Amino acid sequence: MKLLALDTAANLCSVAIFDTETGMIVAQVSEDIGKGHAERLMALIEQAVASAGTSIREIGKVVTSIGPGSFTGVRVGVATARGLALALRCPAIGISTLQALAFDAGEIASGRPVLAVIDARREEIYAQFFDADGNGTSDPIVAALPEVIERLADYEGNLVLAGSASGMVNSALDHPLDIVSTMATGTIEAFARLGMQSADLSPPSPLYLRGLDVKPQQGFVLKRQIAE
Repeated sequence: MKLLALDTAANLCSVAIFDTETGMIVAQVSEDIGKGHAERLMALIEQAVASAGTSIREIGKVVTSIGPGSFTGVRVGVATARGLALALRCPAIGISTLQALAFDAGEIASGRPVLAVIDARREEIYAQFFDADGNGTSDPIVAALPEVIERLADYEGNLVLAGSASGMVNSALDHPLDIVSTMATGTIEAFARLGMQSADLSPPSPLYLRGLDVKPQQGFVLKRQIAE
């Protein structure tokens, strides 16, 4: 079976075609675009499908990143995955960016627990703890740095850091931890492999953890006209 993996949760717009029978990625495309995922994603999907020498009709599963990350990017990826799955009559599932970061960390620092941390801006961090097997041992949270450091004190063992907020965490520690990644998301291969292993076939939904950053500008709100 061919699996289509998408990641639009951060600055990268990444697509991969994964062969579940061989356990190998047969094609992948990635562009560091920052913003504008909606304009590029379908073109990259077409490019990856063509490079794999397959047809979009051969896709049997769609996997997408669900965040936390860019609000707009996450919405684009989730909507595209659900739309393709509906058209192809195949399952679509979601994998969190924190889980993907932990997976990649496990490939580099095998046998060690992981704290996945992403810079959420506004002096906050997206964070989640994982055991040495990549299983979440806490719920994903968004919190200020002091709260993350406080929670870190409850964990023992040879913990490693993964994610774009790794440097922020280490700057607050007397004894810095090993950093295995400073990316804002996992590799596209991590999403593909986690998607292949997942038995959860429920449709993907965004993992935002906090509300939208954008608020209405009150100065531009028009008063309702009341008919006399």
